[in-house]
Amino acid sequence: MNDLKPSTNDHSLATTTSWFRTAAPYIHAHRDATFVIAFDGETIDSTGFDPLLHDIAILSSLGIKLVLVYGARPQIEAQCREQNIKVAYHRGLRITDDESLKTAKAVIGKLRVDIESKLSFGLPHTPMADARIRCTSGNLVTARPAGILDGVDLGHTGEVRRVDVNGINQQLNLGNIVLLPPLGYSLTGEIFNLSAEAIATAVATATHADKLIFIGESNRNLPRELTLQEAGDNLAAHPSISAAVEACQSGVQRVHLLDRALDGALLQELFSRDGAGTLLTATSFETTRQATIEDVAGILELLQPLEDNGTLVKRSRELLEREIDHFTVMERDGTVVACAALYTYPENNMAELACLAVSNSYRSLGRGQQLLSSIEKIALSAGLDSLYVLTTQTAHWFLEHGFKQSEIAELPVAKQALYNYQRNSKVFRKTLV
Repeated sequence: MNDLKPSTNDHSLATTTSWFRTAAPYIHAHRDATFVIAFDGETIDSTGFDPLLHDIAILSSLGIKLVLVYGARPQIEAQCREQNIKVAYHRGLRITDDESLKTAKAVIGKLRVDIESKLSFGLPHTPMADARIRCTSGNLVTARPAGILDGVDLGHTGEVRRVDVNGINQQLNLGNIVLLPPLGYSLTGEIFNLSAEAIATAVATATHADKLIFIGESNRNLPRELTLQEAGDNLAAHPSISAAVEACQSGVQRVHLLDRALDGALLQELFSRDGAGTLLTATSFETTRQATIEDVAGILELLQPLEDNGTLVKRSRELLEREIDHFTVMERDGTVVACAALYTYPENNMAELACLAVSNSYRSLGRGQQLLSSIEKIALSAGLDSLYVLTTQTAHWFLEHGFKQSEIAELPVAKQALYNYQRNSKVFRKTLV
């Protein structure tokens, strides 16, 4: 019988297949890329840390070069209190005396061994089965003392002085994950307690990493996307934003802030269009621009559902290629998410808006209105004073955006000759100001 409902396995298979197809462009783009991933001590202590390492193992298996930087603040504090060692900070920096440094070294060393142990896990029927991850560390960060700040001697607290880029790249090119503790070493052989965020930022900058990812406290109060200018208004909202801004200003293209409490956030952020965290970038992640011949496939994909249900008239690839100069697209992460065409009639001071289409994922996010605004500006810059559109199913949307119903007789003569009376499209017109 053919009327049986699909089984749960069928549904799971369809979901998995769909996810892989959607993720494929990102899988290709990330191969051989270098990612610096920093996670704080609270993340290490969380129940989500083991799954996070499993996800990191997946990244490694996909050919992504990984530098992991870990923090240890809560673990050091807990051990210091247990040993009755005073815990003190100045301007967010630990005051590290001799006893504190001794404790920090022991705690940081234990965490490193624990992380290496977890990355070595490989029992059958587990996410780490057959992973065979090689992890390496070493004296790859040179430090100097932070010194005396506002009259306060920070002791063995240090700052990053230099990163051994060649040493890190050699290990990455061998397929190894580089694991960096929050410690640095001076030319005189001293050891300094460093900020994991500072190390991650310095390493990402020095290695020209493709991405810098901070995993820590919740970012739910932050927008999904931030430009450098917008980040300045949110500096107090998240401690990693300052480091993220510094990294972007130093040349790191993209910095991601992820919530440790969100299971799978790392994979969602890297392999889906909208991600799961906050993205900070020095350049725009979404652009509106003139379409090119390379956009034809993406435009066709947007138009097809609307052509199939009769909202738009079918256009062949050949016709679209010939008329590509009339199209404007909104592109996000290399994917066309919206498009519209503008056909001008200078002799009538009018223009036609056609093929306005927005991806299903963005229809409730104002992309259509943004694209309409861009089209109106193009028409105005061409000296035109009105815009018209023919539609069979979206009349209300155009009415809500300032169009008024018009008549076929008010169309340019050339357009009247092409009017399809079988479709019986309604005409709407908007005066541009």
